[in-house]
Amino acid sequence: MRAACGVGRAGRRSRAAVGAGRCRTRWATLRGRWTRRRAGDAGSAVVEFVLVSVLLVLLLLAVAQVAVYLHIRAVVTASAAEGARYAANADVAPDAGAARAEDLLGRGMGTGAARRIRCAADGPGADGLVAVRCGGALPVFFVPLGGVLPVDVTGHALEEGP
Repeated sequence: MRAACGVGRAGRRSRAAVGAGRCRTRWATLRGRWTRRRAGDAGSAVVEFVLVSVLLVLLLLAVAQVAVYLHIRAVVTASAAEGARYAANADVAPDAGAARAEDLLGRGMGTGAARRIRCAADGPGADGLVAVRCGGALPVFFVPLGGVLPVDVTGHALEEGP
């Protein structure tokens, strides 16, 4: 092997043998293979970044849509409950509770979304409960979740006596 690498009597490699590529060490051989492999993958990081970032943006939009839906549902629930409590007061008509719930919806989530939800009140039944039911459909900004998201909530309160 010494002769193949061009090693002379002094134990040094000759310049002719090193320049011809006959005296490559194991590390130099591996390094050369890695360099050639990386050169064939040029530009793949950009493609991977685009693919991953598109998925992350879609995931972010889905999480934002779910958060907005849960917020609006909480506002509708609180409005229906407050409307039922208002309608359960003595000397207040049940329809006034539905109007109060719609007013609270407009304040809680804006007039655009509040217009899509309607509230109706049911008078006190035999058990003395007043119910305000609010329902509708909300548009989505993240289309894969569907065209609209339904909201249907009912608030109950016990009617006060005179």
